[in-house]
Amino acid sequence: MTSPATTTVTTTRTLTDRYVEATLRRLPGRQRPDIEKELRASIADAVDDRLDAGSDPAEAELAVLTELGDPVRLAAGYADRPLQLIGPGLYLGYTRLLTALLATIVPTAAAAVGLVRGLQGAPALRVIGDALGAALTAGIHIAFWTTLVFAIIERTAAPRRTPARPWTPAALPEPPSRRARYGELITLTVMTVLFTTFILLSPVVSTETDANGDPVGLLSPWLWETGVVYLFIALVVVSLGFSFAKHYVPWSVPLAITGSLADITCPIALIWLATNDKVLNPAFTEAAGWSPAVPQWVRTVLIVISIGSLVLTVAERIAQSRRR
Repeated sequence: MTSPATTTVTTTRTLTDRYVEATLRRLPGRQRPDIEKELRASIADAVDDRLDAGSDPAEAELAVLTELGDPVRLAAGYADRPLQLIGPGLYLGYTRLLTALLATIVPTAAAAVGLVRGLQGAPALRVIGDALGAALTAGIHIAFWTTLVFAIIERTAAPRRTPARPWTPAALPEPPSRRARYGELITLTVMTVLFTTFILLSPVVSTETDANGDPVGLLSPWLWETGVVYLFIALVVVSLGFSFAKHYVPWSVPLAITGSLADITCPIALIWLATNDKVLNPAFTEAAGWSPAVPQWVRTVLIVISIGSLVLTVAERIAQSRRR
């Protein structure tokens, strides 16, 4: 049976470890070992002082971490990087909002412009060029106007600004549980298997048949004639493999870059296929009696889903990079 003292120590170490980790992840690698020793020693001494004064161990640790404040601010002080671009009171809100806007609006603008140019039948180079141009323009406007708004707030509303909500250790990120990781991987695996099975069986399993009674596949025969379908399935499997790797292989820049490329290649390929009308089999749509609007709606839905997947992937990679 676990003693109360053991339980208290375990809880204290876990909370302290989370605080130290949140601080160190924002520091250069060469500074982390020394600062970790200093920070842990400082926390331990402060907790001991409160214990000597008669405080409860858990309450003592909570009070010490609360006094230290937000790990982001503490890390900035250790790294000798004062947050003065906009001002200490607004800088964190400014960077967080700017990052969120860039991570969502820029890829969305690029994808939207690329989609429109693709549907208009523009050459591939023009589609890529216009999409990159839209991304650059959107990024410049977001950075400029966000900075301008925060600069005006800093200089005009600072005296009347309400104080920021006090930071507490409750804001520390929770470590992911093993059950959550397994659930995510199992879900991805099942979806990949079902998706791959659907694609591979589509030429032989169909609701429509031709004059000879042979099944008419839903997907375009061009996918099999060119081998694109097998390349696409390979990309899906590779993306699944990197989903496993990120949970069991130590994080590194090459792994992050390769995994990101694998994750964005599939939706980009699907956007190209849908834009060039290479997804549905015209013989199937004719046999099913679909109106011309139905294939168009299918292509649009596939493109929208792919764009959403790209945006989520970019946002997730940015969040992972910040955590690292």
